[in-house]
Amino acid sequence: MTPRIQAIAVDSTDPRVPAAFWEKALGWRRTHEEDDEIVLEPPAGSAEEGVAPDLIFLRVPEQKQLKNRLHLDLRPEDQDAEVARLEGLGATQISVGQGAAATWVVMADPDGNEFCVLRALRPGDSA
Repeated sequence: MTPRIQAIAVDSTDPRVPAAFWEKALGWRRTHEEDDEIVLEPPAGSAEEGVAPDLIFLRVPEQKQLKNRLHLDLRPEDQDAEVARLEGLGATQISVGQGAAATWVVMADPDGNEFCVLRALRPGDSA
């Protein structure tokens, strides 16, 4: 049997900070919460429920030091509108050397974790 990805874990000195951001950013639900661990899952009954990996935010003692080795890519219908919405939730645009020709926007959540907002798919594009 082939395994599937159950969850993506995100370390934080305060899991409430990134969990609150991603809960609003994705519109996901909080299904478990303790001081050291918060779990977000897709909305009940959505097409993503049981398919998309959960996000688990775990308390660790150390601060984030360098660029993430793993990050999320978001694919909105309107890139500019989504970037503005995410900034309103506390994300910031950052540079990791992507250059001016990039078709994606690199951002950081309020805890400093990088993620990308991709351009919308065009007719004929594959995800």
